[in-house]
Amino acid sequence: MSPAAQRARKVAVVGVSLSDCGRVDTATPYALHAQAARRALADSGLDRSAVDGFASAGLGTLAPVEVAEYLGLRPTWTDSTAVGGSTWEVMAAHAADAIAAGHARAVLLVYGSTARADIRAGRRTANLSFGARGPLQFEVPYGHTLVAKYAMAARRHMHEYGTTLEQLADIAVQARINAGHNPDAMFRDPITVDDVLSGPMIADPFTKLHCCIRSDGGCAVLLAAEECVSDTAKHPVWVLGSGTAVSHTTMSEWEDFTVSPAAASGRAAFARAGVRPSEIDVAQLYDAFTYMTLVTLEDLGFCAKGEGGAFAAKGRLTRDGALPTNTDGGGLSACHPGMRGLFLLVEAVRQLRGEAGERQVRKAGGRLPELAVASGTGGWFCSAGTVVLGRG
Repeated sequence: MSPAAQRARKVAVVGVSLSDCGRVDTATPYALHAQAARRALADSGLDRSAVDGFASAGLGTLAPVEVAEYLGLRPTWTDSTAVGGSTWEVMAAHAADAIAAGHARAVLLVYGSTARADIRAGRRTANLSFGARGPLQFEVPYGHTLVAKYAMAARRHMHEYGTTLEQLADIAVQARINAGHNPDAMFRDPITVDDVLSGPMIADPFTKLHCCIRSDGGCAVLLAAEECVSDTAKHPVWVLGSGTAVSHTTMSEWEDFTVSPAAASGRAAFARAGVRPSEIDVAQLYDAFTYMTLVTLEDLGFCAKGEGGAFAAKGRLTRDGALPTNTDGGGLSACHPGMRGLFLLVEAVRQLRGEAGERQVRKAGGRLPELAVASGTGGWFCSAGTVVLGRG
């Protein structure tokens, strides 16, 4: 392939799937990886031999080598980037660039975790232990947990812009409404703003329902070069643009608690895709906490800084709202096995392909969505990856 042809090579998502999710007490993380990978390949219609690229993180001593071996793959292109929840959008960006440059033809991204089952069985604790070396040594002795860091940022936004607890709680309510349309969601019963506000306090201002659930589960996404599309089983969903960014690790190095790195990753992704936020039909945003959804909406340009609370109100984020967001119920209600970023891409693709069942978003006249954005966040707003996807 000539250099000119390589630069013009388009990349599509040709296969997506979930493994068993929710309460999975008998499977190992490796089994969930394998289940998701098999299902994604079946969804694509491509044979396993077509896969020459592989990306995974979070499992194995030599991830992704160990997982690739378990799956019977011998890739010639690999990625094991690990930047928290945004890992999968960053990996998708890397994979798309590699395919566009001719370094791979089909790259499989796979994730699986039994975080919930492991806690129940005593194989791990619920608290993340980051140790006390490097920059984090200055925060760990004070018990500054991950949830506390998000809570501190939320409080700053409330102070700066007048964002209310009721506005944050309404984001959880709308996520649960979306989950009610998803038979695979872990929690589907409706909740109210009062339910969120009256729940047990986790880290001020977050009560329990402001925080993501803990589940088991995995998923897989297969990206391929445009010349592979004719052999695939489903309508291709094209990668139109992507962007990545990092911000901080130590909270004292974060210049503004009300701005996430999605401000940079989103700006790059939309510019490379040649679309505006106002053109997006469906948004899948990492929502480990309600504040994460709010600030990501602002930073991606769906509304001005400080207006996220008002923007998300009146059902705007539900399936039938002006900007359907986290249409599967998100990490707040559907599933959250640890690093949820890959689930965002799966749901975005299913919406664009018209395969979301009862939760399917429809435009005027019953038309399918044309454009979707998936934006992942890692750490405590430490990293971000944004991918813009389109049907045409």
